Amino acid sequence: MKTTPMTPPLRAIAAAAFTVALCTSLTATAQAPAKPADAPAAPIDTSHAPFRDTHLAAQARIANILSLMTPDEKIAALSTDSGVPRLGIPSFGGTEGIHGVVRRGDQEFQKERITTTQFPQPPGMGASWDPALVKQAGAVQSTEARYITQSARYAGQAPILMQWGPQADLARDPRWGRSEEVYSEDPFLAGTMVTAFAQGIQGDDPTYWRGAALMKHFLANSNENGRGNSTSDFDDRLFWEYYSVPFRMGFQDGGARGVMASYNAWNGTPMGVHPILNSLVIGQWDADVVSSDGGAIGNLVKLYQRYPTQKEAAVAALKAGINQYLDTYKDELKAALQDGSITESDLDTALARKFKVTLKLGLVDPPQGNRYAAIKDGPEPWQGAEHKAVSMHMALESIVLMKNDRHALPLSRTGIKSIAVIGPQADSVHWDWYGGIPPYKVTALDGIKAALGSNVKVNYAFDNAGGAAVQAARASDVAVVLVGNDPTCGPNMAHEWSADGTKPCADPGDGREGRDRATLALAQEALVKQVLAANPRTVMVLVSSFPYTINWSKQHVPAILQMAHASQDQGAALAQVLFGDYNPGGKLVETWPASEAQLPPMLDYDIRHGRTYMYFKATPLFPFGHGLSYTSFSYANLRTDRALLASAATADVQVDVRNTGKTGGDSVVQLYAAWPKSKVARPRQMLVGFQRVHLQPGERRTVHIALPASRLAYWNEKTGAFEVEAAPVKLMVGESSSDIKLSRALDVR
Repeated sequence: MKTTPMTPPLRAIAAAAFTVALCTSLTATAQAPAKPADAPAAPIDTSHAPFRDTHLAAQARIANILSLMTPDEKIAALSTDSGVPRLGIPSFGGTEGIHGVVRRGDQEFQKERITTTQFPQPPGMGASWDPALVKQAGAVQSTEARYITQSARYAGQAPILMQWGPQADLARDPRWGRSEEVYSEDPFLAGTMVTAFAQGIQGDDPTYWRGAALMKHFLANSNENGRGNSTSDFDDRLFWEYYSVPFRMGFQDGGARGVMASYNAWNGTPMGVHPILNSLVIGQWDADVVSSDGGAIGNLVKLYQRYPTQKEAAVAALKAGINQYLDTYKDELKAALQDGSITESDLDTALARKFKVTLKLGLVDPPQGNRYAAIKDGPEPWQGAEHKAVSMHMALESIVLMKNDRHALPLSRTGIKSIAVIGPQADSVHWDWYGGIPPYKVTALDGIKAALGSNVKVNYAFDNAGGAAVQAARASDVAVVLVGNDPTCGPNMAHEWSADGTKPCADPGDGREGRDRATLALAQEALVKQVLAANPRTVMVLVSSFPYTINWSKQHVPAILQMAHASQDQGAALAQVLFGDYNPGGKLVETWPASEAQLPPMLDYDIRHGRTYMYFKATPLFPFGHGLSYTSFSYANLRTDRALLASAATADVQVDVRNTGKTGGDSVVQLYAAWPKSKVARPRQMLVGFQRVHLQPGERRTVHIALPASRLAYWNEKTGAFEVEAAPVKLMVGESSSDIKLSRALDVR
C-alpha cells in the first residue's frame, strides 16, 4: 500500500490529538465496562492515518492503531498473528530459529516446504567461541526469513520476521534432553553467543530491525521429564549470577525485545504467571513480546491445578505480562472481557508493547526508508556464495579435537589407498526438532569421498551387522568410525508425545524435547571397540548433542573428534579437518563427567552442589573449554593496564600468545577469575573473557581482553543489587578451565 507523508500542519494536528488519544486508549477504558464485541468492522483506508506518520512518536502511533481496533481484533492480535488486516497492518508472524529458519512445510496450515541455510546446533556454534561468526549466522537466518516473507516467489506464506531464538537457557545437566538447543553451561559464554545471535537477527540499522529475536525459555528450564509442572528451586544469587545472565545480556547487550516464558516454575510459581515477568523482564529489561510456550496455559489448569479453568489461566497470564499466546485463549478472553475479568485497557497495555515490534520491523512504513524491505528480489539467498561461506566457516569452527595421541591426525593423503567409513552417523546429516531443511547436505561419507578422489577406495559400513564394519576396517589403511545420538530418537517424534512429554527413547543414552537421557553411556561405543580391534589406525568421530562418558574410547582410541548435528556442511568440514586442510580450534562448552555418579540429582537446581566447571567436585572426563590443535601455543606476560581496578572501570587484560608449531591455527584464549579472599562464597573459577585468535607458525600476538569490574560482581541479597567486592581477584589465562598457563592478582576497589 502506497502512503503519502503528512504535511507539517496535519502532523501538528495529529500530534496534538494524540495527547488525548493516548490517554483514552490506554487508561480511560479501565473506568468503563467493556464493550460487547460487534460484528466485524468494515475495512477502512488508513493510508493517511496518523499511525502511518513516521515523524510521530512510536507511542502516539501505537495509540492510534489501538483506537481504531475492535475488541475482537485486539484479542486476535495476541496470537502469533499480530496483524490487523482491516487496517492494513501486516503480521510479523513467527518461526523457530535457533540455528536456521525452520520451514519444513505443513499442509494443514498451508506452509510451503522451503529450504534454508542450516548451521550446527547451538552447542556446535558455541564450540566456535567466536561471537562475530555467530552474529553472521544470525544475519544469514534473518535475511532468509525476510526474503521468504517479502519475496513474490513465496507470496501467500505466513510471515516469519520474528524468529524464536536464540535459546538462552543453560546446559546445567548433561542428562537434559534439550541440551542440543543451548550454547553452553557457562552463563558468560552463553550470554555472549545469545547477544551475538540476537544482534545478527536484528541487524545494525539505527531505525529498523531486519528480524526480531525471541529468546527462549525464561527461566531455569533444563529438565524434560515432568517439565509441565516441575519447579526449579534456587535462591536470588543464583538467579542473578547464573540462570538469568544470558537473558539479561540478550536484552541489555543484544537489544532483543522478545522472550518466551518456560513451562516450569521457579520456587513454586509457574513462569508463565510469575510476577517477575512484569517487574523485571518488562519493567527493567523492556521486553515487548512475552510469549507463552505451547500448551503452557493449559498446563496451569491440568498439571499445576493452579486455576479452575482455561479462562482464569488465560486471564492470569495476560495480567502477568503475556501478550502472545501459543495456546487456546481467544474465546476465554472474549468471555473475560464480557464479565469484567479484564478490561479493554488490559488488552491495550499488552498490545502497546507488541506493536513496538511491528514498528521496529517497518511494517507500516514506506519501504523506501527501510533497507531491509528490499530483501525480496533476486536469487534465493541460501543458494548464494555468501550464505554458503558462513555455513562452511561455522561448521569448521565448531569441530573439537578431543584427543590426538602421537599426531594420529591429520591423516596424510599420501599412502592411503583405502579408507573405511563406518557407523550410523557416517552417511547421514540428522534433522532435529528445531532445525529446518537445508538446500543441500554433505554427509561424512560424501565429504571423505570428495576429499580423496576416485583413486582411493572407500569401504562403507553402517554397522557391524554380519561383520560388515570389521571387514571394512580390516580391508582399509585407516578407519573412521562415526557414532553419536539421534536428535529425535527416530523419525516419528511428532507422533510420540504423551502426557509426560515424549515417549522414552529406544537408546537410553539419547534425549530429545520431552525426554531426558537415562544414561550418559554411548551404546555405539561397542562398535568403536570392534573397529579399533580390526584396525589400530582408527579415528573416532562423535557426532552428538551432548556429552558422553566415553572413558574406554578416551583411553584406547588414538584420535577423537566431536561435532554437533545438523550442519549442511557437516561432512565437508569434517573431511577438511581429517586431512589437515583445516586445523580444528573448537572448544567444549560443557563439562564432560567421567560418570553419572559425579552429578547431583537431576532436579537439584542449586549448581553449587557440584554442577558446571565452576563447582564440579570430581575430575571430569574432559573439562570445560577443552579442545586440542594440530599446532601448539605458548602464553607469556599476563598483565593489566592498571594495578587497581575501580568498581566502575574496565581493565585491559593482555597476554602474549605465540604459535610454536609448524602449522597455522586458532588459539582460544580463556580468561578466568577467582576470589581467594572473598567475604562471600564464590565459584572456584569463572570465565570472564575470551578471544579466538588465528596465528601463523611462529607468529606472536598480544591479545587484549576487556574486563569491566561489573563482570566480577556478586549479587548482594541484603541490598538487592550487584556489588563489586573490594578484594583481590586472581586472573588466570589458559587453554581450558583446567589447563591454566598463567595467573596474576588484580586489586579491585
